[in-house]
Order: sequence, then C-alpha cells, then structure tokens
Amino acid sequence: MAYDFSKFHQKIAATLKHVRDDIATLRTGRATVTLLDTVQVEAYGSRMKINEVGNVSAPDPTLLTVTPWDKSLMGAIEKAIASAGLNLHPVVDGALIRISVPALTEERRKEMVKLLQQKIESGRILLRNVRGDIRKEIEEMKNQPGVSEDMVKADLESLDKQMKEQMDTMDKMLEDKTAELMKV
Repeated sequence: MAYDFSKFHQKIAATLKHVRDDIATLRTGRATVTLLDTVQVEAYGSRMKINEVGNVSAPDPTLLTVTPWDKSLMGAIEKAIASAGLNLHPVVDGALIRISVPALTEERRKEMVKLLQQKIESGRILLRNVRGDIRKEIEEMKNQPGVSEDMVKADLESLDKQMKEQMDTMDKMLEDKTAELMKV
C-alpha cells in the first residue's frame, strides 16, 4: 500500500498560491491592480479591501485608477492608499482617484529583490515543513501490516523527488520576479 500523495499536493498548491500572492504585492516599476491588494479602507464601520469598495484598474503602465462605488468613501479611500506604506500619492479627480506609479530607483529595486528573496525563503520553509509532516506520516506506515520497508523507501524517494520539483518552482518564481523587478 503506497502513500496517497493527494494531501501533499493540496498542501503544496496552497503554499505556492500563498507565495505567489505574497510576491505579487511587490511593486515593480509598472502599475498593476494587485499593487493595492493590501490596502484596507475604513468603510461602513469596518475595514474592507479596496477592491470591495471600488473598481481598481491600470489604464497604462504608470497609472492606477480607483472608481469608488459609493462617492462618500472617496476621502477614506484616498487616506487608506496614502497611509498604506506603498509610497503612492493618490489624487482625487472628480469621480475617481488617480495614482501615479513612479519608476523605482536602482537602490529601491535592489531593496525589493532582497525582500523578494526573504519571501521566497519563507515559502521554502513552509514547503520544508510540509515535507517534514508528510515524511513522518510515511515513516509511521512502517508499523502497519502489509507495508514493506521497500514501499516506505520508495515513497520517501518519491517525496524527495516531488519536493525538488517544488523547490525548482520556487527558484523559477524568484528568477522571474527578480527579472521583473530589475527591468527598467
């Protein structure tokens, strides 16, 4: 009876999604709607994501626009963007908010790459934790009837092979995002 790797694949998929979402928030020199994903707006007595109170779009590579669904939230959205620590300066322009996305300096690009490396390393640690949990489950199968040491050994080798593939995926994510960040 070989180990069922479906649980492993679910955990890995969740981890990779988390890392992708995390690095998507890193600002490149281009305007992307994901840039504002971390912004929380004080609206209707609670904190809401910016895309829950308005439409966020990127009409060109240096501009973001936010069109609030409720015009009374214009000030709250402007304040939330300005205070989000993204170094963005929103400007109210009639019924929408314009946000100019300045190009990153070389120094800032290098800082972003360091931050990216930290986020990728955190993802690798999460992957290693998943591997450790699955490895324990596989090793506990040794004591079950009908499970040979060869089966356990084969499952562990399969786990290591799959982990290498996932680590290679993380390396590719690092490489791609680094290239994106350093592109002028």
